[in-house]
Amino acid sequence: MSNISQLRIRRAGPRDADAVRSLTRAAYAQWIPAIGREPLPMKADYEKAVHEHEIDLLYAGDDLRALIEVFLTADHLFIENIAVAPEHQGKGLGHHLLTHAETKAKSAGLGELRLLTNQAFASNVRLYQSVGFRIDRTEPHFGGGTTVYMSKQLWGGES
Repeated sequence: MSNISQLRIRRAGPRDADAVRSLTRAAYAQWIPAIGREPLPMKADYEKAVHEHEIDLLYAGDDLRALIEVFLTADHLFIENIAVAPEHQGKGLGHHLLTHAETKAKSAGLGELRLLTNQAFASNVRLYQSVGFRIDRTEPHFGGGTTVYMSKQLWGGES
């Protein structure tokens, strides 16, 4: 695990779109062989996303290590994307960002986190389950494979 005290998070702005795209593409590239195509986050419009979603960038010093992209709904916080630079995966940064998302949800009075992932990304499904997410349902993905819908109940919120 990286030394948490040396990590800082800041909100992405329009000038960060290229860095968000680059980190996301690097983080998801490992999954291309598993699903036979680029995962959808590799194709997203990050110029648009930095305006429409909250994207928080996780740094150690000046080094961008990871990011989380979320948006608030009436009854939950949806995690659109979580990406960790390949050389920093497995060091607890994803877990750190999931905890950050919980804090955001609670601050907004929301009692639930939701996300979806590809069933072929088994290590991601296990990570989410290890921090309290449950599988709500699965369904075939239009591009092939299976989408896993997951959620985590927090302290109750106002849902």
